[in-house]
Amino acid sequence: MPTPMATALAALSHRFSLGLRLLVVTTLLALAGTAVAEESLTTVKSATLPALPDAQPVQQLLDVDGRLLARSGDRAWLLGKDGKAWAPAGGIGSEHVQGVVRNGASTWLLTGADAGHSDQLQQLTLKGETLGKGASLALPTRLANAQAAALEGTLFVAGVDDKGVTQLYRKPATAAQWQPQPLWPGAAAAVAMQGQKGALYVVAGNNGAQQFLRWNADKGWQNLPAIGGDVVPGSLRALGQAHLLMQVTDAAGNSHARTFHSITSAWMDLADTATHAPANSTSWGNGLAWTNTDGSLQAFELEGGKHLLRWLDWAVIVVYLAAMLGIGAWFYFQEKHGTTSDFFVGGRSIPFWAAGVSLYATNTSSISFIAIPAKAFETNWQYLTNNLIAVLGLIFVAIWIVPLLRRLDLMSVFSYLETRFHPAIRMLASALCIVMQIGSRMSVILFLPALAISTITGLDVAWSIMLMGIFTIIYTTMGGMKAVIWTDFVQVFVMFGGAIFAIGFILYQINGGVPEFIAAAASENKTQLFDFSFDLTKATVWGFIFLVLFDVVLTFPKDQVLMQRVLSTKSDKEAGRSVWTFAAMMIPGGFIFYGIGTALWVYYRDNPERLNPLLPIDATFPLFIAAELPAGVTGLIIAGIFAAAMSTLSSIINSVSTLASVDFYEKLKKDVTPKQSVRFAEWIGVLVGLIAIGIALVMSRYDIHSLFDVSIELAGLLGGGFAGAYTLGMFTRRANSQGVAIGVAGSIALTLLCWSMDLVHPYFYLAISIFLCIVIGYVASLFFPAPNRSLKGLTIYKQDAV
Repeated sequence: MPTPMATALAALSHRFSLGLRLLVVTTLLALAGTAVAEESLTTVKSATLPALPDAQPVQQLLDVDGRLLARSGDRAWLLGKDGKAWAPAGGIGSEHVQGVVRNGASTWLLTGADAGHSDQLQQLTLKGETLGKGASLALPTRLANAQAAALEGTLFVAGVDDKGVTQLYRKPATAAQWQPQPLWPGAAAAVAMQGQKGALYVVAGNNGAQQFLRWNADKGWQNLPAIGGDVVPGSLRALGQAHLLMQVTDAAGNSHARTFHSITSAWMDLADTATHAPANSTSWGNGLAWTNTDGSLQAFELEGGKHLLRWLDWAVIVVYLAAMLGIGAWFYFQEKHGTTSDFFVGGRSIPFWAAGVSLYATNTSSISFIAIPAKAFETNWQYLTNNLIAVLGLIFVAIWIVPLLRRLDLMSVFSYLETRFHPAIRMLASALCIVMQIGSRMSVILFLPALAISTITGLDVAWSIMLMGIFTIIYTTMGGMKAVIWTDFVQVFVMFGGAIFAIGFILYQINGGVPEFIAAAASENKTQLFDFSFDLTKATVWGFIFLVLFDVVLTFPKDQVLMQRVLSTKSDKEAGRSVWTFAAMMIPGGFIFYGIGTALWVYYRDNPERLNPLLPIDATFPLFIAAELPAGVTGLIIAGIFAAAMSTLSSIINSVSTLASVDFYEKLKKDVTPKQSVRFAEWIGVLVGLIAIGIALVMSRYDIHSLFDVSIELAGLLGGGFAGAYTLGMFTRRANSQGVAIGVAGSIALTLLCWSMDLVHPYFYLAISIFLCIVIGYVASLFFPAPNRSLKGLTIYKQDAV
């Protein structure tokens, strides 16, 4: 019997769900109406491949470096890049080939002297149109019906040994020998094996009773939903970042293609892929190729559609961009004869609530709007732990750190390092900060939404990057800090408005509404927050505590982007309140963005046909926006994505230009007037923005699994040294300029060494770098004289010696 509390919660959930549905329906009817199509977002393009020149039947098809290789008798043929003609190919020899596996940039063949048996992996090279052999790798034992796969640089091979026992081995790139692995439940012989998204997938068993299993390091072996038939040998392949594609044959011998989504474990049948008794199947392009019973060669590829923006979407985006330019122009004409204080810190006249909202907007970039929903969609809410713990760190910052720095009347936070240590330390730290902001933040913040939006809507990635970048450069350099803060203020409302509408719309579309969302998420631990394990290769609670300690408490003071808002407030008291406002927004904001990702998981679990297997995981939320939302709303949320990116980008441009002007231009050039300093900062802002645009365009040429992780990794590698310098200055009396310089250099070198050896999760790089800088810098300081200047007001201690 349900308890009274459970009954009350169920009733409340039902009422909330009903109210939410009514609100969403009313809103959509007012805007454009709702209509979610049920057809697949991908289409199948079929093709008949040319017959071999010698008119012999194909005995085997292989995919070698994306090219189709056909074997017939003792001859091999390579299909041209245009798919129209075959050319003779050498390099295979007379060995029996059981299968092919691609490991990074290398292609390996499972070969053996006897048919049906394999005893080695033979590397195959393709240079131009010529095939050749590379290195060979002996298997640990001869295996019958062997299968091979690669997973994150590790080779796996399975088969039946001469004693009739199924075996599974793995060989990491750093290991000299093959290592035996635990077998899947039942230990039936493998008929197909493939690596995808951190997991190994195996199809095992006899015809009509095949198992579909998954292995990863965290959970071991798991049984997956039934395939619905028998997998055609050679047809199992990875597709995109999170799908598997295969041909499945029923009892009558009829086959069709199916996809499996590794994140939601949902199956989807592909239309127009039916065939009868395919043989010699292999991967080809974004699909499969095989031979038919009549000897003909058939193939298909998947193609994703574009969801072009409609005129109402463009109208919303244009209005938003025009509003941002208008705010910049307003402050330009208001402040064009202002001082450096007006341009760099808003004349120290910003209300605490506006500065706090700007702090949140700056911290919530396009990474939050796109990559965080994608991370929650892919995994769970463990990364939200960072927000929860960060609030505690911000409380410490508001009470202890901000008042100290606010009293120093700074424009560049690195002025503190000059006062505490030496001008050279200030310039070194400022230079590292500029490099980190351009290299690890600006380019990623520009590239991520541009790639996702252009992939979905057809808007060219270059134009998308240019659109955000150029508009941001213009209003930032025109209006200075006041324009940055007040555009941030507007952008937060645009961003949150789009995000809240999106999660409401997704929940409305889920069959069962909010109750089903809660039940489905709970059943798969999709809202799990805390991981208390001590595995340093994972994002655990301990990692987040380290991250908050080092990234919030110890690095907030050196973060020019954040501190510039704090320094723009009217007083010490208002500065502290701005940080409190920032902290108050972090937790509800985090729940919204992580909630979007989990809601997307439930929606696509029930509607796998609405996914595009060819898109990266980071494009999941933009795909939903473009494919499922009505006209006008799509434009609003894309404007929200732009807002998330542009708010952070404008803040970085303004901060970097401030550092370049105050820390370098004013220090190196004599008799600089305020007008010259501001003009220099404006030109630097333009230059920095253009550099970020250029790097973002270069990044668009590479396949990066999770930009959220990449941004964390780069920040850790580049940002720890000068954060450690700040910590030594504020929390110790003994640290001196010589020791700090040694600490900064040593921490960067040793952190790069840890990175090269892949020892820990990227979340730990920043903590390691700061910790090393503190330890090395303090110990090195002991070998040099103690500071002889007054430290009054420069440390957290109330009484400082001279």
